[in-house]
Amino acid sequence: MNKPALEKIALSVRSLSMDAIQKANSGHPGLPLGAAELGAWLYAEGLRHDPSAPDWLDRDRFVLSAGHGSMFLYSLLHLAGYAVSLDDIRAFRQLHKPCAGHPEYGMLPGIETTTGPLGQGLANAVGMAIAETMLAARLNTEKRKVIDHHTYVFVGDGCLQEGVASEASSLAGHLGLGKLVVYYDSNAITIDGSTSISFTEDVGRRYEAYGWQVLSGDMYDYSQIAELTALAKAEQRKPSLIILKSVIGKGSPNKAGTAGIHGSPLGPAEIALAKTGLGIPAGAEFWVAPEATAFFASRRRELTAVRTVWEADFAAWKKESPEKAALLDAILSGSEALPLALPAYKPTDSIATRAASGKALAAVYASWPALVGGSADLTGPNSTALPGGDVYSKDNRGGRYLHFGIREHGMAAIANGLALHGFRPFVATFLSFVDYLRPALRLSALMKLPVVYVMTHDSIWLGEDGPTHQPVEQLASVRAIPNVLTLRPADAEETSVAWRLAMERRDGPTVLALSRQNLPIIRKDDPEWPYTMALGAYVARNSAEGPDTVVVATGSEVALALAAAESLDKAGACNAVWVVSMPCREAFFRAPAPVREALIPKGARVVVLEAGVAQGWERLAKIEDILSVEDFGVSGPAEEVAQHFGFTVEKVAALIRGA
Repeated sequence: MNKPALEKIALSVRSLSMDAIQKANSGHPGLPLGAAELGAWLYAEGLRHDPSAPDWLDRDRFVLSAGHGSMFLYSLLHLAGYAVSLDDIRAFRQLHKPCAGHPEYGMLPGIETTTGPLGQGLANAVGMAIAETMLAARLNTEKRKVIDHHTYVFVGDGCLQEGVASEASSLAGHLGLGKLVVYYDSNAITIDGSTSISFTEDVGRRYEAYGWQVLSGDMYDYSQIAELTALAKAEQRKPSLIILKSVIGKGSPNKAGTAGIHGSPLGPAEIALAKTGLGIPAGAEFWVAPEATAFFASRRRELTAVRTVWEADFAAWKKESPEKAALLDAILSGSEALPLALPAYKPTDSIATRAASGKALAAVYASWPALVGGSADLTGPNSTALPGGDVYSKDNRGGRYLHFGIREHGMAAIANGLALHGFRPFVATFLSFVDYLRPALRLSALMKLPVVYVMTHDSIWLGEDGPTHQPVEQLASVRAIPNVLTLRPADAEETSVAWRLAMERRDGPTVLALSRQNLPIIRKDDPEWPYTMALGAYVARNSAEGPDTVVVATGSEVALALAAAESLDKAGACNAVWVVSMPCREAFFRAPAPVREALIPKGARVVVLEAGVAQGWERLAKIEDILSVEDFGVSGPAEEVAQHFGFTVEKVAALIRGA
């Protein structure tokens, strides 16, 4: 261990962090100043990585869960030799510059995930650690371990107070993720002041109860950090939490150890005093110690040599194990290895779209080796069981179905980690509980991760479980998140297409809103409907002449709209009525104007049916022409609940007539 070089690396982290945050007049200096020693040891000695190949498959992953301390990561990436320039650091927190306020996935090499919302990074890392074990179980041979890396996480007091971290950590302990190592920057300070005002639990004992190995040490003792990390890596059946006592803002003579340095620049006078005390040359800005530069120039050659040895082993593995190599290619490409044979249905079938989703999921499972996922303790109700009971566990790392337990938020954040590692994850719960996982769903969208969210029991038609379980505003709230594709299929056939669209998507998550109740196979007058549906909508019922009225509906309400239109037709009351199934409103609004006008011709009156709030539908119809649910649901048999809210053939027919 080259302690003098490590000291110079830590000093350079402090120098760059102080100056970048001051120049931006914005940022969080407390973390990088307080934990520079850990960062220096990790990037110089601890991590198995190669800055010249940041996407190396078998690299160790490092996640800065406490993403507000982003200059910690940017400084280390720059020093280690990643493509992070000094000019990038000088432009910290500036518009369209890569060193963003919080680490953003895809903006710089070496950033494994977007962090900032506290606890999310730790939960993502649990997903990454699960992914490592899955790949190792499916790819390694007795002769060669081509997948054999660790996942390291940096967390602070804030991360460990968030519920998502608790959910994910509990599951990590249950699953015995021995290659997950978490460093806890225990400085007892948050924005409001000392943690004593709100956070006095024994974190170590909590994590021991989760089934973790808990170790403790000093943030500023390099030898101890190395020894503790070695102990963590030696424990194969438990994840490890390494509690490192630290001083927030270490090196700042007047602000260290106080909340004042957590999220505000030090100021020129304090920086000058800090640099003098630390031994940074007077007047130097964005200074890097020459010894740090020289160390990493040599160290990079050693790191590249390690990767080169792995690549030779990997090449030999590919020759020896062509089937496993093909499996890896299929996983990493994100595409199916076999033709996707989605289920077909007869016109007389009646099936809940959640059940149809289960059939489609089985087909996807058979074709996509990258598909993994599970449910938040609702496997049966969500219809998400995989054929053959292929369950992932501590004793079966090759399984592809995860029992997440009743941990919706942790489940979704873990799925993001799985996606970041190359898998195609799905997660499932009731639509009303999307509120429990929304922050992770938002990050799926922000990072453009193709996670599939299977959300069943999608409306008041759920019935007896009542208003706590009947989603009303959830569809509108999910549609409001940019880059989320929300599909509410009207029948089993649409559900199959919805799954195909979800799996073809590479640049963001898909939400499937699915019915509990059986639905008939609906009429589809558009012969090209499976392809038109990709544009958001298609004409389910047309007429010989242009429509006077177009009824737009989603999900279970499409069959209701068709029944109402047919009743009017039989009564001779209204012939020129089209019914448009719109499983994806966002896609329809993004479609070219000629497409939208072909589905909803100019001049036609538009009526909308959806058993949820009207929010967003005002773009298509007058408020008086929207049948929606503007209050919480009620408990009772589904048909009676629907009648209570006016979702009956008679009421819809009257709305279409304008009565």
